[in-house]
Amino acid sequence: MSGFLSQPGDIIIGGTFLIHVNRNYIQPLFTTNPSDLQCHTFGSESYQGMQALMFAVQEINKNPELLPNTTLGFQIFDTCTAMRRATQGMFWMLSGRQELSPNYHCNRESRLAGIIGDPGSTKAILMAQILGLYHCPQLFYYVKHVNFKTKDGNHIFFDAKGNPPPIYDIINWRVSANRSTEQIIVGSYDASAPDGKNLPVNTSTISWKTGESQIPLSRCSESCPVGFTKLTLPGKPICCFQCARCPQGQISNQTDAIMCQQCSWDTWSSFQQDKCIPKAIDFLSYEELLGLSLAAISISSSVVPLCIVSIFMRHKTTPVVRANNYSLSCLLLLSLFLCFLCSLGFIGYPQSGMCLLRQVAFGMVFSLCISSVLAKTITVVIAFTAIQPGSRLKRWTSIKVSYCVVVFCMCIQLSVCIVWLSFSPPFPEYDIKTQPGVIIINCNEGSPTAFWCMLGFLGILASISFIVAFLARRLPDSFNEAKFITFSMLAFLTVWISFIPAYFSAWGKYTVAMEIFAILSSTWAMVACIFMPKCYIILLRPVMNSREHLMKSSRAQ
Repeated sequence: MSGFLSQPGDIIIGGTFLIHVNRNYIQPLFTTNPSDLQCHTFGSESYQGMQALMFAVQEINKNPELLPNTTLGFQIFDTCTAMRRATQGMFWMLSGRQELSPNYHCNRESRLAGIIGDPGSTKAILMAQILGLYHCPQLFYYVKHVNFKTKDGNHIFFDAKGNPPPIYDIINWRVSANRSTEQIIVGSYDASAPDGKNLPVNTSTISWKTGESQIPLSRCSESCPVGFTKLTLPGKPICCFQCARCPQGQISNQTDAIMCQQCSWDTWSSFQQDKCIPKAIDFLSYEELLGLSLAAISISSSVVPLCIVSIFMRHKTTPVVRANNYSLSCLLLLSLFLCFLCSLGFIGYPQSGMCLLRQVAFGMVFSLCISSVLAKTITVVIAFTAIQPGSRLKRWTSIKVSYCVVVFCMCIQLSVCIVWLSFSPPFPEYDIKTQPGVIIINCNEGSPTAFWCMLGFLGILASISFIVAFLARRLPDSFNEAKFITFSMLAFLTVWISFIPAYFSAWGKYTVAMEIFAILSSTWAMVACIFMPKCYIILLRPVMNSREHLMKSSRAQ
């Protein structure tokens, strides 16, 4: 039989190779034994594999430390790409001689360890079916994707470099009582094991240098948790440090952080300071109790001037109403109605339009209100001065004079507002410095000078009205109009003078709430002091609201 090569040994390694990759096929006659195949066309790749097998066997046999007292041999057969040749070579290796003897191994001195091959899948499958009957291993040197589990659960595979999964024993080196070294297996590492089970370690069997089972610290400081940063200690090694909590507004989301990270302007550090969370938004809202209460008071209070107007309209021919300039009183009540409602512009999310209009509306409406009070006061003074003989003030008692006073005062305030809005208008502002972790949204007045000029003008009007009414308090007036105006302006000035320190001491939504409170309080002061006494006479003391009572009062004065 041609195409084979062998070397004796205690253990035989078989191999089938494609030394020739082509052959001449001769038609069998079926009357004689078939002749051997004529192989040709040399295959260099398989020849290199055959040489590698022979070289490996020779190198192992040369080294007595690898397999002491044991030599390796080989049996190599050229299959010549033919299934017939592969079967012939396989039986030759199993029987141990050229004459094929199935189920019988002639060479009892050598043991066949296994067979490498065949390269072709068809021939390899045929060989595997026969070799399996004799429990002879077969290796496929072209198998690249080995990945399976054995019956005992072990995962067998090869990586991209052809290496099997690493399996290691974890050794604990100990020094015994007699000063000798011991190696104790305390665990293992198996890359093929499932996650979480590839590194089992029995920590109770580990003995450290200190002789204890407790893991010793390899550094002088514990790890810094999240939310902290490491601070080096002067004069100490780098492994010795101190843990310091991150400042407010900064975080550290990993252990042993070198430095803290600053949160963005609209976020803030969490309680654990391990992440940035959105900052709370703060403004005077209708959804909170304070804003809802002020809005309810404002709306309900605005009904009062309307009720007083209806009372005056039904009793406009009575002495009380006629003596107090009916048309100017209605204008004043309308302005008081708007004063109550203008406070609603300060509640809600500050937007550009709201910031522009709320202070302007407040200034204009209150200018209308105070100028109407001033016009009423001047009218009272002129009316009683003009009745004296030879007085030139009779021509100033016309209702047109009162309206001129109102229009003149309104024009001054309107000019202040126009200049304010033209050069430095109010705008929404995000305050992130006043309260840490909170974005306070409010309206920046743009020009504080213009804002205080507007309030100052209202204060001047109220002061003039107070002075004029105070000087006219002793004039013969049956219904004490000048006295009531004096009290109302005194209350108005007291409220707004008290507002100034409160405005500068409060912050955020409480500043807005203080201004709303001042608006409502000063408006109620004028309603209560000027119109409540008149409503009391009209509704509860109608006897006093008659011409006869008015004449008696005039004669008494």
